[in-house]
Amino acid sequence: MKPPEVGLLTSVADSLQAAAGMNVTDAHGGDLSRGLEDVPVLFEGLAFHTFQYSPENVQGPGSAVDPSEVTLPGCSCLSHSCSIDSCSCLQTHGQTYDSTGTLLNLNRTDSSFCSPVFECNALCTCSDDCSNRVVQRGLRFRLQVNKTQDRGWGVRTLEKISHGTFVCEYAGEVISFEEARRRQLAQRSEENNYIIAVREHAGTGSVTETFVDPAQVGNVGRFLNHSCMPNLVMVPVRVHSVIPRLALFAGRDIEAQEELTFDYSGGYSNQHPAELLPVQSDGAAQARRTDGLQKKVCHCGSNNCTQFLPLDLSILS
Repeated sequence: MKPPEVGLLTSVADSLQAAAGMNVTDAHGGDLSRGLEDVPVLFEGLAFHTFQYSPENVQGPGSAVDPSEVTLPGCSCLSHSCSIDSCSCLQTHGQTYDSTGTLLNLNRTDSSFCSPVFECNALCTCSDDCSNRVVQRGLRFRLQVNKTQDRGWGVRTLEKISHGTFVCEYAGEVISFEEARRRQLAQRSEENNYIIAVREHAGTGSVTETFVDPAQVGNVGRFLNHSCMPNLVMVPVRVHSVIPRLALFAGRDIEAQEELTFDYSGGYSNQHPAELLPVQSDGAAQARRTDGLQKKVCHCGSNNCTQFLPLDLSILS
């Protein structure tokens, strides 16, 4: 059976790029994850909101499913690494990684839809080193949260990352549509919005939505900035639970010291978007509003910049 297509995620609202009004927590060279990641998440001289670090999604208000609960069946493979010839996981969902754990067919994300990824899980009898276990292994690269020149806080890599390699998750509270709407409506215009909405289309007219908010509970992904020409691509990945993990993979080879970015609208392309927002003067751009919400100016600086950050109003409809 053909796997269901996954509609590209969209940012529910404004941005992570503004940094005004943050509570100050100042430190140098510390581990932002406080030992929860296998690789320390470095930060230098930063001022940021106090939040609880979690490497994975956690159950939030309104969510009927605990993301940590194992709800998917496992394979009975006894080999070091699963093979599509014998693994029920790979036979059911297809092979999405090569033998090194690199994401295959990454160019599929240039389209409007991408297929879901299913990894081997806690019920599988294969080795922990199985090539179909990637996102669940967590952070493997040295990342640093740092202050950017004009886009608030950002994340850069301290080492080279190869095309198709898993980088980090965008983890946070999994909340209901109603809770996401409540939080959005209660938000002040100067506050940052972190909510990401994933809409999965099963091909039969049914749509499953997942809302992830790392504002209060999250990981290093909450500091990633938007770019209209990003170097990361987001792919929903299921491991133990039916709740997808929002995994970020390298869309191209990334050099050490480069800032890591993804497209808040869920796309990945080095081409000009099909539809560009109209270019306006700085004054008009700052004043532009959509249905009463401030549409924030994009400062990514790419040649194909759409001038404004992605804004999805469906949560308020």
